[in-house]
Amino acid sequence: MLQFRFEAEVIHWRGPSPFFFAPIPAYHSEEIRRVSKLVTYGWGVIPVEAQIGGVVFRTSLFPKDEIYLLPLKVDVRRKTNITAGDPVCVDMTIRPAQR
Repeated sequence: MLQFRFEAEVIHWRGPSPFFFAPIPAYHSEEIRRVSKLVTYGWGVIPVEAQIGGVVFRTSLFPKDEIYLLPLKVDVRRKTNITAGDPVCVDMTIRPAQR
């Protein structure tokens, strides 16, 4: 399992369904890409466990424009009181896909 710590600025994606993300820095995205085939469960999506402000959650990274995006669920944002433009410190562990 790979573990990372990074800081990011929360972004808002309006898309067909609005969502908030923490962009993974490019240098970590390169490492994630190297193991992606071993851990993805399809479509390049990577399962992770992350922690922000003491809140631990499981989600999946999405590939986007040479980096990955960490989705920030509504429940996580409410508990940590974060929104678009806020800086976050993330501890994250890549998890093998559960089939």
